[in-house]
Amino acid sequence: MRNVQDFHAFVNAYRDCFPDDVLTVGQTLSSDQDVTAVVVELAAQNRHPMVVCEHVDGLGAPLATNVFASRERIARLFGVETSQLHAAYQQRANAPIPPCYVPYGPILDEVFEGDAVDLAQLPMIKHFLSDRAPYVTNAVIVAEDPVTGVANLSYHRSMRHARNALATSLHSRGHLWRMLQAARARGDELRVAMVIGAHPLFMLAASARVPFGTDERTIAGGLLGAPLELVRTPRYGIGVPACAEFVLEGAIDPTAYAEEGPFGEFTGYSSDRSTNNVLRVDTLMRRRDAWLVDVVGGPYAEHLTLARLPREAEMSEKLKARFPSVTALHYPNSGTHFHCYVALEQTRDGEARQIMLALLGWDPYLKTVIAVDQDIDITDDAQVLWAMATHFQPHQDLFVVDGLPGSPLDPSSSVDGTTSRLGIDATRGAHFEGKRAVVEPAALERARILLQRPAGARS
Repeated sequence: MRNVQDFHAFVNAYRDCFPDDVLTVGQTLSSDQDVTAVVVELAAQNRHPMVVCEHVDGLGAPLATNVFASRERIARLFGVETSQLHAAYQQRANAPIPPCYVPYGPILDEVFEGDAVDLAQLPMIKHFLSDRAPYVTNAVIVAEDPVTGVANLSYHRSMRHARNALATSLHSRGHLWRMLQAARARGDELRVAMVIGAHPLFMLAASARVPFGTDERTIAGGLLGAPLELVRTPRYGIGVPACAEFVLEGAIDPTAYAEEGPFGEFTGYSSDRSTNNVLRVDTLMRRRDAWLVDVVGGPYAEHLTLARLPREAEMSEKLKARFPSVTALHYPNSGTHFHCYVALEQTRDGEARQIMLALLGWDPYLKTVIAVDQDIDITDDAQVLWAMATHFQPHQDLFVVDGLPGSPLDPSSSVDGTTSRLGIDATRGAHFEGKRAVVEPAALERARILLQRPAGARS
């Protein structure tokens, strides 16, 4: 697909090309959990279309969600098959393109500043029964280094705190947290812009795992194959996508505090673990025909894949470069962000264990890695569990490392966020003597032809 940097253009083009992969809901939905309920019911049917809700009560804007729930849909953004997605992502992400500034973009259609800012104008929905309030889940905070101008992009859940303030959590304590502490040391606040809705490849770039000091807007350019077009926010001059849906410009005061959470997180549990930060909003910008681009939280495909895909692609590239025997890598939805399956063509004893140790060391979220042989489809939980059942001996094929930092949102972790990690070797090993029971391809093909006949037809 041609990558236009406008979300509306993306949706229209995608709907034209793949109408069966977009579900348009014309009836009015409640803003209290109905959107999540639609996604949950679709997932129960093993369906993951992009969902466009034309009328959500009280929003005053169409809503799009489930954009990242399908790996096939993401692969189409890169013009590749799903099996090539990791390589395609890394190829583009490793060729960053600096952004360019343009004089105008749709995000400047309507600008409200100072006393005119009222966050009641910002559409939000409630996703889960236990959520404290309606939340913005697709909130990409852009913070620029005051000296270098290099920006950091990161996702942070946010709820309305006051007429001109959001309560948000920097729970990852990542690069934005580091920038906030630097501002605190200077005796300053951290000026930021929050982007709510933009082209999917910008959203994917905001999930990229890159070293501190890397500007993810250049990663977005690499993914797009063209410079990301930016405009400057009116008060602080922060570069934001010219075609964004909504942008909030303001500052995070390192000393301000507001209660935030609980919110339904990727673990499937409601989490009130939060840094309880306050983002003061000085400017509200929106395009005239703005949509709410939503990401359903919780343990559902979109939330997990959006956050996970850049990590998978990075881990796949690093592993295959260091260990040529690795053939595939997959983080299953069933394991939220905590499980990983790796397939390999093992050449010597201990190789699976070495690969698992590398994964557990490189990815701080992982708690369990399962290694299997290359003939196991690691996108199928049932096949991985079968490999465990038939190849794994607990007394010799597992190891545990404890006392390591993990995800602060893991409800089973310690108060300080430490966790233990597990490696399970479910490969056959050098001395395995079992022989797979298989059906030859010709017989399977005859069966497929037979079963294609209409029901009731005589065979």
